[in-house]
Amino acid sequence: MKTAERPAAAPRVRPVPAPSPAGDRRRRRLADHLRAYGFLAGGLVCFALFSWYPAIRAVVIAFQEYTPGSEAEWVGTANFTRVLDDPEFGAAWRNTLTFTLLALLIGFAIPFVLALVLNELRHAKAFFRVVVYLPVMIPPVVSALLWKWFYDPGAGLANEALRLLHLPTSNWTNGADTALVSLVIVATWANMGGTVLIYLAALQSIPGELYEAAELDGATLLQRVRHVTIPQTRFVIWMLMLLQIIATMQVFTEPFVITGGGPENSTVTVLYLIYKYAFLYNDFGGACALSVMLLALLGLFSAVYLRLTRSGEEAA
Repeated sequence: MKTAERPAAAPRVRPVPAPSPAGDRRRRRLADHLRAYGFLAGGLVCFALFSWYPAIRAVVIAFQEYTPGSEAEWVGTANFTRVLDDPEFGAAWRNTLTFTLLALLIGFAIPFVLALVLNELRHAKAFFRVVVYLPVMIPPVVSALLWKWFYDPGAGLANEALRLLHLPTSNWTNGADTALVSLVIVATWANMGGTVLIYLAALQSIPGELYEAAELDGATLLQRVRHVTIPQTRFVIWMLMLLQIIATMQVFTEPFVITGGGPENSTVTVLYLIYKYAFLYNDFGGACALSVMLLALLGLFSAVYLRLTRSGEEAA
């Protein structure tokens, strides 16, 4: 007689411990950090390839005799000496500094005045802000080409308007005395939109009680601007002035597209001279030597900008 088989015992299942909240937080934090570092790595790679490496390479080539496709040869400071002896060197720096000074006189006051006007408007504020900012959205080369037609001494709109008003016409960019000023007007029109909006944001952050107190004291509009508006926006004014100096000393598009550096080298700027050394003279050593000089000067202004920025943050 067969004995009944005993059923096999069910396997024992060990209970799975519940995950701890601290472990979950650590894993989430690690995943967040990995994603953040991944995005940061992409930006660092782009900066390294397209900004840092070209800058370091330019400093190296400044001390070499280099032509693409040939082996570089170290020449020490010969490139700097040759660039300093170039008659165009002095003209380029003189034109660049003059352009920067004119841009500060013309292009620094106009955005501030426009911001004051926009801040006082009661209707159609959004429309006028778009109108002021619209030139910034136009590609720089397109803007320069439009102004080149505008300045045409023959059929240009500028001289046509002067003829209608029975006023004397001008050579504009074809005259050595007026070409640089004409380019400053182009650069001011094309770039002032962002500056106006920054000024407008600074003006709207001023407490209204200050203006009310000034009005009760009998202050006029100019007195309110002088004693309330300018002191309250002093930090922003300094920041934008330094940024404008750094930007205008790198002017290139307007001389390149509109005047080609002429007439009589009156609009040759430092950046345009760098372009001529590299792509017209095939002298990359001289171009990099001039670039290093410009880099040193802009680095000085950038250091002042960072210093003022930190001082403003500490004061706030």
